[in-house]
Amino acid sequence: VQLQASGGGLVQAGGSLRLSCAASGCIFSSAAVGWFRQAPGKEREFVGVISWSGGSTYLADSVKGRFTISRDNAKNMGYLQMNSLKPEDTAVYYCAARAYYSGTYYSSHPAEYDYWGQGTLVTVSS
Repeated sequence: VQLQASGGGLVQAGGSLRLSCAASGCIFSSAAVGWFRQAPGKEREFVGVISWSGGSTYLADSVKGRFTISRDNAKNMGYLQMNSLKPEDTAVYYCAARAYYSGTYYSSHPAEYDYWGQGTLVTVSS
């Protein structure tokens, strides 16, 4: 599976952006898709994850109520809708696929994701 995140850019505080994650490979539709972000000088942070079917999502407390995750398996696409953006949301955002797991799809640990895309930079100005 190859992943490519896009849609980042510069936005004012309070604005919105939608990030996309384009995937190649048939395994995508059976993989959980996670979103992470990394600000300069900080560790990679879990943002959220969506189950393989799209029927269940989990979001970090820092973005809950502002961000939503969705996917379209027919198009091999994942999405991160970001509303009410804050300057502290500034980071490089990554999508990742968790294809090989047992039990729950949920994981906030980067090491448990099998495939990663290159990041896309989101900058929120105050």
